[in-house]
Amino acid sequence: MKIVYHERSKVFHLWNDSISYVMMALPNGQLGQLYFGKKIHDREDLSDLLELAVRPMASCPFPGDRSFSLEHVKQELPGFGTGDYRSPAVEILQQNGSRISDFQYQSHRVEAGKPKLAGLPATYVEQKEEASTLVVNVKDSVTGIRAELFYTIFAEGGILARSICYHNEGAQSVQLTRAMSLCLDLPDCDYEWLQLSGAWARERHVKTRRLTMGIQSIGSLRGNSSHQHNPFLVLKRPSATENQGEVMGFSFIYSGNFLMQAEVDAHDNTRVLAGIHPDTFSWILEPGDSFQTPEAVMVYTDQGLNAMSQTFHGLYQKRLARGSWRDKARPILINNWEATYFNFTEDKLVQIAEKGKECGVELFVLDDGWFGERSSDHAGLGDWVANPGRLPQGIAGIAERIDNLGMKFGLWFEPEMINEDSDLYRAHPDWVLAAPQRAKSHGRHQYVLDFSRVEVVDCIYGMMAKILREAKVSYIKWDMNRSITECYSAALPPDRQGEVYHRYILGVYDLYERLTQEFPGVLFESCASGGGRFDPGMLYYAPQGWVSDDTDAVERMKIQYGTSMCYPLSSMGSHVSVAPNHQVFRKTPLHTRANVAYFGTFGYELDLNCLTEEEIEEVKGQIAFMKKYRSILQFGMFYRLKSPFEGNEMAWMAVSNDRKTAIVGWYRVLNVVNDRFTRLRLAGLDPDLCYRNSLSGTLCYGDELMNLGLCTTDSTAGEVTAGQEPCTDFESRVYVLEAD
Repeated sequence: MKIVYHERSKVFHLWNDSISYVMMALPNGQLGQLYFGKKIHDREDLSDLLELAVRPMASCPFPGDRSFSLEHVKQELPGFGTGDYRSPAVEILQQNGSRISDFQYQSHRVEAGKPKLAGLPATYVEQKEEASTLVVNVKDSVTGIRAELFYTIFAEGGILARSICYHNEGAQSVQLTRAMSLCLDLPDCDYEWLQLSGAWARERHVKTRRLTMGIQSIGSLRGNSSHQHNPFLVLKRPSATENQGEVMGFSFIYSGNFLMQAEVDAHDNTRVLAGIHPDTFSWILEPGDSFQTPEAVMVYTDQGLNAMSQTFHGLYQKRLARGSWRDKARPILINNWEATYFNFTEDKLVQIAEKGKECGVELFVLDDGWFGERSSDHAGLGDWVANPGRLPQGIAGIAERIDNLGMKFGLWFEPEMINEDSDLYRAHPDWVLAAPQRAKSHGRHQYVLDFSRVEVVDCIYGMMAKILREAKVSYIKWDMNRSITECYSAALPPDRQGEVYHRYILGVYDLYERLTQEFPGVLFESCASGGGRFDPGMLYYAPQGWVSDDTDAVERMKIQYGTSMCYPLSSMGSHVSVAPNHQVFRKTPLHTRANVAYFGTFGYELDLNCLTEEEIEEVKGQIAFMKKYRSILQFGMFYRLKSPFEGNEMAWMAVSNDRKTAIVGWYRVLNVVNDRFTRLRLAGLDPDLCYRNSLSGTLCYGDELMNLGLCTTDSTAGEVTAGQEPCTDFESRVYVLEAD
């Protein structure tokens, strides 16, 4: 890992064993992008990577020189209005109405380690030798705005983290109307674009298409990162697969409105931008003020999609997630929501917990309905005090009863929301985000609290902290069940309304930070109607998230497969629920529901008292299996083997770090007849170790399993004969391979 600056050529070169990032101060003083990709040798002058040509109809800054035009130069911080007609990374509205800027190189410094971003989630290091950071100062002389460009290269892996901090060192206030965190100009467009998109209950499906001239983008204007588009994209060469080929991944560590786009110009150059969505965004910078953009992370590999994903998994698991639960195997839980919804008593909850304890469950979670006048979703949000009619001794009482069973107790909150039918709303109706003289749009009969206001965050913090101080609560499920509409804060003047969306997210982060710091032993799980805010920003505060409200095993194959493109299995909340499923009403075998849920944090979302004795014995076996292998499933190396988006079968696997144990999940959606013999090529094994198959008892070397494959042939091959176990729809198997 090294960062060098060649004074004569004005070239910066950042590199480690995997990647190089090269840029330079251009002839006009701005920063130009030269190369991002596989590691290359350093030399004194890499400026020949800057290619110039006379282009017809180009606008040029130097009189008499038609070869240098910002329209055709790759840049680090492209502005608006000086010859580059592509989308800019920064735009500043000045008091005279101009939006033009010209940020020129001034100085730089290199820091060991990685600086913290104030008030924002970001990757971090624990030892300074883990990373180096280049900070480049560029300044617009007219406005006096100085921008600090942060580039952190990690010692291991093809990772580069980027962000920008703007400082107003001028005499007048300005308005930031665009402040992207990352700009990367690439010299060609021969890529496939991969995104994770969907909707509620079908989040993060893999969508792929070729780049072509024009703009392709994903984003959110909902106030949250959204079910529709995850703040993550991939550019891959068309020939790249899971296991080979050039891949670049881009991830935005932010939970609010975002934009990620690729713009291909007329000469097939590609500009990648990632940052806060500029629509509805503005931020006033008074003299002396600063604005820090959220962090964006880039990963490069020439070893395919799996290698890219594993790089993100390792980084986000160990250097984005924090706290005492970061490295711990997650407790097996049972949640009462789909078992009871709002219809429960304390005794009913304890009965569910008792059955869970009998089966080996470690954590009981009380979901929605425990507070205020909450007997439906029409009332109670905002009144975070236990309902004495349901919980006579409050949260402390139910928590004590669960603790006496030898289990941990968890609790559901939705702290950012409020019902009109609540004491909090009656006391503070102005605390709702709502536009003057406009109707308020409700979602799930609730409204959004104005978390841009410190007093609102303080109030909610006080209620939550009081419960956590008084009761034995080990786990918090933090929900958020609607997006923002009528985004207007009564506490801000008209010219600062463009700041509300961002200030709201900063308020959410502040509440998370205060609670996680005061209660470091509590495991937080983020949730937003399932996957509506499953993003890296949340992972910084909550080491796991509820992947989706859809608990159907077949749908979860796609959801968890897509999620694994960026996020580690330890971050994926995954439960076994009742059949027929409450979202799609599909009946799937109990073993398949568990076989999918194993590849995540694992738990149950049903009333175990309603199962048969035979099913209870099966549940006990599932829990024993998960306890034995959860450290591998949650913290081993994860490999995608067969995509559920490409056929009737899906497969994935997790391998222990010493490569002596592998757990392979194989799934078939619909049954087939008179099928072929089948094998599944594995990955990540030691070719020289011999592995025993838990299902067949056979012994095979790792090289055979990876090159010839694991035999998955079953009774669908030919005619089912006497003594054979017939297969059904929604079949699955989990193979454990142990080095003999």
